[in-house]
Parts: sequence; C-alpha cells; structure tokens
Amino acid sequence: MAPTHRLPIVCGIDIGSTNTKVVAVDPRSTVVARTQRATPRDPADLSIDAGGLRTLVEDMVIEVCGDSYAVVATSGVGVGEDGVPLDAALSPLAPALAWFDPRRSRMFTSIRDHLIDRPSVGVTPDPARTVVGWRWAHQEGQLARAASWVSVTDSVGAAWSGRAFMSDTIAARTAAWDGDTRSWIPESVNATLGNLDLLPPVLSAGTVVGSLRSDRLADVGCVGADAVVVVGGHDHPVGGWAVDRIAPNAILDSMGTAEVVVAQSRSRLRRTPTIDVAPGVGHPGTSLLCVEEFTRNVEWASLDPAVAVELRNLVVGVSTPDPAFDSDAFITGGPGGGRPRYSLDAPAAPLARASAVLGALARVGADAIRDVAALMPETAPVYAAGGWSRARGWVAIKERVTDQQMRVVEEPEVAAVGAAILAAEAIGWQISASDALGATH
Repeated sequence: MAPTHRLPIVCGIDIGSTNTKVVAVDPRSTVVARTQRATPRDPADLSIDAGGLRTLVEDMVIEVCGDSYAVVATSGVGVGEDGVPLDAALSPLAPALAWFDPRRSRMFTSIRDHLIDRPSVGVTPDPARTVVGWRWAHQEGQLARAASWVSVTDSVGAAWSGRAFMSDTIAARTAAWDGDTRSWIPESVNATLGNLDLLPPVLSAGTVVGSLRSDRLADVGCVGADAVVVVGGHDHPVGGWAVDRIAPNAILDSMGTAEVVVAQSRSRLRRTPTIDVAPGVGHPGTSLLCVEEFTRNVEWASLDPAVAVELRNLVVGVSTPDPAFDSDAFITGGPGGGRPRYSLDAPAAPLARASAVLGALARVGADAIRDVAALMPETAPVYAAGGWSRARGWVAIKERVTDQQMRVVEEPEVAAVGAAILAAEAIGWQISASDALGATH
C-alpha cells in the first residue's frame, strides 16, 4: 500500500512506434505529470524489445509519481499491429516485428490467398496487419513455448494484471477478426498463427482486467490501494473517444507522422473502401478511422532547401500560398512506400512548389474528413490535434480547403490522456475531458 501522503492519480500509457508516453491525471481532471521516452527497438531491424518495454514503462510511472502520487488505475493504448508471443508466466518470447518492417511484404504475399476478407473485417489485409506478424512468429519457431499472443500495446497491462487479453480495437486491426460476430476467423488464424488457442480473450475498452501488481512500483510506493489495470486499445480510436467526450459526434483530425481522421459513430457500420472500422469505445457503435500519409511527403519536398524555407513560412503563416496551391503539380506518396513526386509540368519556383505540396496534402486530408463526416451527423464538429495543429498557417489552409472551423486540442498527448480518462471512469472518477485536454471550443 502506498504511503498515505501520496495523492491518487490515474496513468495513461501510449506505446507508439517512435516514442512511449505516460501521463498522470488527478481527480480534478488535471494532467499533473508527464514523461516521454523512445520506444525500445533493436537498432538492426527495429523490432520492439517487449521485455525492455515493461521496464521502461515502470521507470516512467515511477518518474511521474515522484514522491507525491500513487497510481490507482492505469490503461494503455498504442500501435495496433505489433505483438509478441508470451510464455505461461506472461514473459515475451521474442521481439515484436515492427508493422513497417520491409520483410512483411514477402511474408504477406505467401499468405494473401489464405486470408478471408469480408466487409465485417475491420481492415483491408495488407503487409502491416497482425496476421503477418503471426505468420512470421510461426515461421521463425517463436511459438513452440508460447502460451498466448498479445499486442505490444496490451503487453504491459497483461504482465501487471497477470492476465493475457487483447483490446477489441486492437483485434480489429489483425485482419482476422469479424466485427459482426466479435469472433476470430478460424481460416485466417490457422493460416498464420496456426493455433486459435494462443489468442487471449478480447475485451472492450474500459473493462477492468485485474489488480495492478508490480513489485518494482510497490516497493517505491507508487501503487495505491486496490489499483487496477483497465483495457485501453488502439491509440487513435481512444484519442477520438476522448474528444468525443468534449463534443458528442466530434471528428478528430490528428496531424503528426500521419494524418489520422477518427470519429465515434453510434451506429454499427462496416468498413468502406477508405475507412477502417473497429468497435466503438464505451458504446456499441463503431470507431471510424482514416489514415493518410503526411509528414513523409513534407520531408521529401523539404530535401530542396529553398522549398523547405517556403514550406515553413506557409505553415507558420508568414506567407500565403500562390496559385499553384490549387494545382495538381504535386503527387503525394501513398501507402506501401509510394514515392512522392512533382508532375512534369510543375513550376520551378520554390513558393509555387511549396504551395502545391501543401495544397495536395490539404485536399487529401479534406477528403478523409468528408469521408468520415458522411457517416456522422451533419453537425459533427471537427477538432485538430497533433504537432501540426499548432501551426497557424497550416490550420488556416485546412479551414480553407475543408470549409470547416478547426477547433484545436491543446493537449499534445490526446491518446495518452484518453487512456487515463478510460482508467479513471473505470474506477468511478468523473473526469472532464475538456479540462484534461484543454480543448478550444
């Protein structure tokens, strides 16, 4: 039991492809502490060190607690497709194959024809999906001693609670889970993982998994009495759910490495050609998700120093786009590593090229917002989050193209705070999402 002078907090943990974040929220809906570290990866092949991840997260929880706080509930969100086999003691047996590992493409080709794809599957099968990681683990002999398979996102919570589980929004990313029946598709599992019994129970976001047991955290007084682990899930739907708590039916446009447009529909919907789906967070409806390439396009264009200068000026609002903004002079790079490029008749002037780049990206994002909005009530407000939402010029460009007011969420770690709110509500705390996220109305 933690010392009585420590104040209770809930922790949200966001295990990202690049960084892992931990935020602490108190009963007054205030983010009282936060920290960020690089997600531990093997420098050779970028696979995640799942065993080292638990140690890292515990270090971060100890840091945010300091001498003042004790965790009474925690929830984890993060990357959807990476996962690891666990032994009977819930210890990882191998590193987690990264969702972007180039070796996945060849593996996917070998299993593509054995996967069952139907509208009730939340995502279109492709090399990034969990089924490819399953096949990899099977081929590499990683499953011989495995008792279960969990996502990287759920792995720390599984270790703390002593119970293997999978978040339902993570299951929806595997390409082997039927959203209509909330069950695994045996043909797809058998062709990849090879054993349905390795898959743990699928639990809804906000479910209490069990008690939080960590000798390290307990020894330094960071665990409160009756502390629990709460199911989180895929980071983007949970972040969208948090913003939905500010304004029901809100659409969140998260602009970071990728541009991800998400919303919580109260209807039961299936995948469309442009929108992935997952179970609703905290309701029986649907999480809508549309992902587009973003920063990679800007980085490619910025290889030209003169264009890079003009891009910065446009993004911060020092200058305004020239007529090339409305042209097709820039072709964005798409999923699967498609290379960005300029059209043959693209203008050479740096401002024109920068304008064309931002115009093309703004239209791609606008299309994503419109696709999601078409499945939401007509009055759905649009919120912006992520590093790019702090750039005044870029927000103005987005509003021009979408013909929408973009309300900015000031909190930089929307998904982590969303996870903390999930944990808080599971133990009966009444948290104000507006206060915790610092949203602009």
